[in-house]
Amino acid sequence: MSEITDFDALRHAMAENSERPEGPARNARAEQLLAEAEKLDVPLAVIEALGHQLKVYNYSSEKDKMFVPFARLLRMWDERPEDFDAYEAHSLHWVFKWMSAGMLDQPHIPLASVEKWLGEMEHRYRLAGHSERAVRSAEFSVAAHVGDVERAERAYTAWLAADRDDMADCHACELHGQGWWQSERGRDARALELWGPVLEGEYTCAHEPHTALASSLLPLLRLGRHDEARAHHLRGFRLVRPMESMRGAYADHVEFCALSGNEARALELLAERPAYFTDTGHPRSRLDFLSVVALLMDRLTELGLGDGPVPGPAGRAWTAAALAGHARAEALALAARFDARNGTPYVSERARARMDQRPLADRLPLGIRSIRTAPAPAPEAAEAPAGADLAALLAEARRQSDTLRPHAVEAWAAVARAADGGAGLDARDRAEIADHRAMELGPEGLEFFERAAEHYAEAGDPGEALAARARGAYVQALAGRVAEALAAVTGLYDEVLALYAAEGTGVRQTVSVVMARARILMREVHEAGEEIERDVLDAAGAAVREVAALVEGRTGEDVRLAARDAEARAMLAELAARTGDLPGAAELFEGAAAGFVDAGLPWFAVEYEARLAGLAHHLGDPAGAERALRAALEHGGAYLEPPGRARLNLQLAEVLGGAGRPAEAAEHALEAAHWADEAGEGAELGAWARQLLGGFLLPQGRFAEAAEVLESALADLTVETHGDGAVVQTQWWLGDALSELGEHRAAAERRLQAADLARHWPEQQDHATLAHLAAESLGAAGMLAEADRAYDRAGDLWRSLGDPPGLVRALRARAWLALRDESTRDGAPDLMSRAVKECAAARSAAPDGEVRRALALELGHTHRQFGDLLARAAGDDEGAGHEPGFAAALTELDHAVEVFASLGPAALHARTGAELAAGWLEADLGRPDAARTRARAVLAAYASTPPEGDGEDEPGTEAATLRTREAERMLETLAEDTEDTEDAQDKGESGDNKE
Repeated sequence: MSEITDFDALRHAMAENSERPEGPARNARAEQLLAEAEKLDVPLAVIEALGHQLKVYNYSSEKDKMFVPFARLLRMWDERPEDFDAYEAHSLHWVFKWMSAGMLDQPHIPLASVEKWLGEMEHRYRLAGHSERAVRSAEFSVAAHVGDVERAERAYTAWLAADRDDMADCHACELHGQGWWQSERGRDARALELWGPVLEGEYTCAHEPHTALASSLLPLLRLGRHDEARAHHLRGFRLVRPMESMRGAYADHVEFCALSGNEARALELLAERPAYFTDTGHPRSRLDFLSVVALLMDRLTELGLGDGPVPGPAGRAWTAAALAGHARAEALALAARFDARNGTPYVSERARARMDQRPLADRLPLGIRSIRTAPAPAPEAAEAPAGADLAALLAEARRQSDTLRPHAVEAWAAVARAADGGAGLDARDRAEIADHRAMELGPEGLEFFERAAEHYAEAGDPGEALAARARGAYVQALAGRVAEALAAVTGLYDEVLALYAAEGTGVRQTVSVVMARARILMREVHEAGEEIERDVLDAAGAAVREVAALVEGRTGEDVRLAARDAEARAMLAELAARTGDLPGAAELFEGAAAGFVDAGLPWFAVEYEARLAGLAHHLGDPAGAERALRAALEHGGAYLEPPGRARLNLQLAEVLGGAGRPAEAAEHALEAAHWADEAGEGAELGAWARQLLGGFLLPQGRFAEAAEVLESALADLTVETHGDGAVVQTQWWLGDALSELGEHRAAAERRLQAADLARHWPEQQDHATLAHLAAESLGAAGMLAEADRAYDRAGDLWRSLGDPPGLVRALRARAWLALRDESTRDGAPDLMSRAVKECAAARSAAPDGEVRRALALELGHTHRQFGDLLARAAGDDEGAGHEPGFAAALTELDHAVEVFASLGPAALHARTGAELAAGWLEADLGRPDAARTRARAVLAAYASTPPEGDGEDEPGTEAATLRTREAERMLETLAEDTEDTEDAQDKGESGDNKE
């Protein structure tokens, strides 16, 4: 660091230090700067350095250090107020408020001292002529802190009644404090109403809306406004994360996670801030933090995770249970110190209440990667009453299997456990137990199907015995042994048909065998791939139609037969799709799903509704795809497993996003991410969902949420698993979000990373666009040399792609960058001149038509920017006359007007904008008549031509209004200048006559 040799250098160094991140390093530099200021022997330099030191202490974890520099400043003011300039005098009175709050936050400072200081503040403000608004606000803080509600309410009323002056806190801070009190008094809706202008960005400051967003989290949860709570957490935590001084707000976010089923997220937040456990400079925020830590650790212990490792104070390994006890004890000890100082039990009561809160939501999905800390509740299964005997269990199991309930297998497993070896069971019972055990095991259950068949035969039901063996054959096909399965089922098929013809079995058993054969033939179709023979398709189709013929007319009497009929239609749909009849397949899938729903078996419809959605999308029917997916989610209900629910929501999000409905799409992408995490598939499926969610948040202007979600997605997106296209798109979206948030350096980094991946693609359009966007971000971040190199790279890419507008825009951007740097500003006109030449050449070479018109419009804008750049350069150059530069600028603006005029009404707004810019230059060059002529030309143009859009930002009518008003203002200004000149001449002539 260079030595401080004068006051200007000191001020520059303090300004630089103010831009550094909050924390001990910035504080230490402020201490060094104070020492340097004292060497200058300039009282104001010491005053400013003390003020700077006081400010950085206040915005850090070392708030307890700010009392010393303030005491010194106050003494200097009392001894020599003339050493303070107006700004420093104002600042001294302003930080009185910081001292008041700072004393309150330190339990070792007696309450009597705090009250005395409050009186001192009131006295000094009165002497300085300030309103008592800030004083009453400080009094309210004291009363609220000690729990004196009556005094707090009086002070609150007086605070709002007093006039606002330049000592009052900013609007954002005042509204936050007012809303906080309403929430404390149980008026959450009123609190949110007061915070509204802050939350919406109408009022902001260094710590707002950071604290308002954090304070709003629990009120929103209590009011059931979960979507807003989620959004405020994602947006607010992003603001709080880099600010060391915001431990209290940080604790609010941890608390929100602990009370919304996001305990794992809360642990991640704790791990990011180990110093918060031990920083002692601000005891009140430490109490808040420790109280929330205790709350979270108690919650984890309650969930059975008390022995799990958790982040905690450095020096030892912590479990949740151990940290719960430690944090509670530390918090209560600190609260007791405040209470001893205050003479009330209020702080301890509030701390206990905070630590003992109950969850406000079982699980609130946040859209970012999350691991569930508690086991997810399983779908409800119908169970027999507690203590039911074997007969009751059998009756329940048979009811479930006869009606195809989803938990029939579990019900028969309960029978098997209760039977304990088979005592009290007849052959039929044993057959059904074995049959369902085989279904549970799938391909591993062949032995149990055979055992079931033997028991069915023993029970005198040969048809069901054949059906059990047919089911065994089908599981062989599922295991890949299709030929073996087909051979086995063929004999069973012949037997059951003969038995049915002889009335030796019923239609249900016969259909079971025939359906098993059809399923096996369908497996053969699936395994044949694309090179399938026609006779295989025909055989499968005939088998399926045989099932349909057997159940025809009987579906109303037996739910099993209705299910077989619906399944047969789904099989025919698959065959239609294989033969290329996609509309027919869609119709059949729709009929299959309807069949299951009509039979009271909606959960079976889900698979076919999902298939229908895919077909509808392929056929260009997004409305049909949406209907099918919504039906699948509805019909799956509680029986849908998390992976299936995640995939259906993801499909629906894609459909809605493609239909231009990002808000609805975002809701389903959020659900998809949530269920993917529940299923333990967050790294793959969840990453897709989060990527989409971030993309859908962007067009809604929810940039902070989008950034958090996309950063979470990138942690799991890999080129190997998801492809480089997905990674590039995510980086691109993230760069857009960060750019909107003003995080330009980070935006540039993301865009450069995306461009680096895209540079290997055969098609280079995306590479060029990303390089250009990265250059924009680098320029916005003040990294001028890097931005110039990036624009140069983008320009080369645009040239290689044969994209003149892209090349021209890159050159124009480089010209404006060059103008910003003293070392390169002389080269700015050359770059803009190159842009003009490139655009003019491309226009000349282009054939007549839209391309030529577009290039003409680009040329007009380039001339216009060239004129603006020359005028700016001339205006900034204080060492020479402006006339040559203004004259050159006027020439370029005239070229712009000429080009725009050649394009007719479509370029009217661009032409009049250039005309007005030229008019102002004419006025600056001392040519008022020429300026008036241009202004009148603009008014005449709008009087004779109806406004249209010409590709500029403003809609046509709005642009017309703006240009017309500017032309009128120009005429008024020129008229006033003429009157002033005439007045001066009149006075001069009058003086001459006198003389």
